[in-house]
Amino acid sequence: MTLNFFNPNKKKSSGVRRINWLRIIVGLGALAFLIYRAIILITRPTYGSVFWLSFLNTGLIVGGMYALIAIGYTLVYGVMSLINFAHGDIMMLGCFAGFFTFEAFDAWKIGDSNFMNMYPGLAIFLAFLAGTGVSMISGYYLEKIAYRPLRNSPVRLAPLISAVGASIFIETAAQLMFGATKKTYKNPPLLARGSGWNIEMGDGMIVITKTGVFSLILALILMIGLYIFVRKTKLGKSIRAVSQDKNTAQLMGINTDRVASQTFMISGVLAGAAGVMWGIHNGLFNHYVGFLPGIKAFTAAVLGGIGNIPGAMAGGMILGIVESVGPAFLGIDFQLKDVIAFSILIFVLILKPSGLFSKNASTQEKV
Repeated sequence: MTLNFFNPNKKKSSGVRRINWLRIIVGLGALAFLIYRAIILITRPTYGSVFWLSFLNTGLIVGGMYALIAIGYTLVYGVMSLINFAHGDIMMLGCFAGFFTFEAFDAWKIGDSNFMNMYPGLAIFLAFLAGTGVSMISGYYLEKIAYRPLRNSPVRLAPLISAVGASIFIETAAQLMFGATKKTYKNPPLLARGSGWNIEMGDGMIVITKTGVFSLILALILMIGLYIFVRKTKLGKSIRAVSQDKNTAQLMGINTDRVASQTFMISGVLAGAAGVMWGIHNGLFNHYVGFLPGIKAFTAAVLGGIGNIPGAMAGGMILGIVESVGPAFLGIDFQLKDVIAFSILIFVLILKPSGLFSKNASTQEKV
């Protein structure tokens, strides 16, 4: 008779039970705290409705940019199972490209005026064309140089380490080429920063800026366009096929290397557009401008379910709103909004690692 005092299956099941209890405790604790804060705000209101609407407006604008960047993360992960931590720096390059385009048009004198004042719509279009083009090309060569040689590496962390190295390299190169001082976007008169519409309300006034409305509408158009593109076009179907089963896609005649390159180019276009939007709306930027938005967009992608395009869109919008409304709701300093964003990442990884819009934590929700 053999006595088996060590039962691996029993230990594993008890570990799972401990994790489930941890999730329940953390979830109930967070829910109780949020209910408590809601009761405090209802019984002793600190801000009026105008302030809450202003926070919501800001959150939607920033959330649209986060969503565009998050889609790039989720596309690359769906096709290559890779977290491209240099994605925020691709956004930064697009921001610089738009900036230099506006600078050139501002210096291009036409009579008593300049090109940007005479043709503001064309200047905006060409700035976005430059920003998306530079980011698209950068994404293409990033995949060729930093990721493709390591795709079949026996070291599983090699692509991730390469991503971190590529991020540092791009930031340092931008600092050496463009300088470390902050720069300011020169917007065309059509999108003058700070201009917009003042809406009178009972307890104050809410300001809707032109740059904010433009950024939000363009972000929504790009997100809807990408979703249709992935669902209806031949390349979109190839991307979905590779994300679902790479080996079967190869047997069906799909060139997976080409699909990977094209996926990086598409994600670069979205990041470049977000970079130009960021510069137009916020004004100040430098070579680190893509770092925090990139990390937060990764948080948004995890929140929505990494590999899930609609989830990345929703996650970006949710994160932007929570980040803007959160400090007022929690009664903390507004400079701590970054803490809220990364706390969300921790809570999601504890409570639902597959994301809010994924059905099963054990199976990846593919593109």
